[in-house]
Amino acid sequence: MANAFGLSLGTALRRDPAEGPVRPQRPLGRLIWLHAPTRDSARPMAELGRRIILDEGFPVLLTTHVPVSSGGILIVQPPPPDTPAAVAAFLDHWRPDAAFMAEGELRPSLINSAFDRNVPLALVDGAAPRILPGRESWWPGQMRNLLAKFRHIFTLDEAAARAFRKAGSSSHVTQVAGRLEEGSLALPCTEAERAALARLLAPRQVWLAAGLPIEEEAAAIAAHHAALKLAHRMLLIVVPQEPDRAAAFAARCEAEGWKVARRAADEEPDADTEVFVADGMAELGLWYRLAPVTWLGGSLSVGCVLDPLEAASLGSALIHGPHFGPHGATLARLSAARASLPVASARGLAEALADLLAPDRVARLAHAGWAVASEGTEVTDRMVALAGRLVEREA
Repeated sequence: MANAFGLSLGTALRRDPAEGPVRPQRPLGRLIWLHAPTRDSARPMAELGRRIILDEGFPVLLTTHVPVSSGGILIVQPPPPDTPAAVAAFLDHWRPDAAFMAEGELRPSLINSAFDRNVPLALVDGAAPRILPGRESWWPGQMRNLLAKFRHIFTLDEAAARAFRKAGSSSHVTQVAGRLEEGSLALPCTEAERAALARLLAPRQVWLAAGLPIEEEAAAIAAHHAALKLAHRMLLIVVPQEPDRAAAFAARCEAEGWKVARRAADEEPDADTEVFVADGMAELGLWYRLAPVTWLGGSLSVGCVLDPLEAASLGSALIHGPHFGPHGATLARLSAARASLPVASARGLAEALADLLAPDRVARLAHAGWAVASEGTEVTDRMVALAGRLVEREA
């Protein structure tokens, strides 16, 4: 049995000789290769790959060291070590017809070998050029020579374009394009259940503590206590960072005198409920839709544990602390766009929550966050069209 790209399920994997990795069989026909060097580039490059497959019909290989959702249609592999032998084995196996590399990471053997094989190269989401650590050469002009191998260099902004031109890229191939689309971030939920809960909660103000670690439970409870002095019917929804903590957190709140309902017990947040405890991350899409304000759990202590753009894409205004965890670049973008409300302490959380009781304030913050989560569609459209032209050797 073969899939849409001609992969036989019985021969889907093969091991290269010597020390080569296990690789899926190359799909039939033309193939686009994408490379994402970091977590921040992995998802937009995966979205670009998905769009190329759906719009242009070419199979796509994505190389990255970062776990990424393939949507069931991308081929996701680690990039080869940047040595002549490993790169040759990689290119012999995949034989890409065009390649897109993100951010500005330059792998000398990979770029030179792909160029020598007449693989058209493009660089997208360019921030600043950099040689892969450990592959720098004493030879002057190494970076200039590598940048000259690209037919197109698309940067995030004019400052990035200047950095590439200063490093040696040609002005006629270097242009500002902006950021690629992040992809579909809207977590699912059951619409009938959302509508029913929205009706139940309609008269009340709601905020969500998402991915709340035990280190921040006291801060969330204190912030809620302060907010209730200003909004007497306010509801706190808590999604603990560890699902097994839900029962213990609910018991803690009850012991402190809070009126608590638990999702796991099929209890609803009725008019008397002050704290509603969910049990896991599976229904985050539901809670983000119901809560106009979200606290990004972990950002006061262990580091932000959830993707901020998932909440922002569903219209929930964001409050976060100074510990970004793996989401530093995303939270920096949100902060730069004034699309999140940063705080430095538990007291700051309480003050920010009080500030966002004003409907106009929370609406502005939520809209700014949604705009950040939604940017890049036109840029991705351009790159999809370019992929088709590169394969046809028209660009």
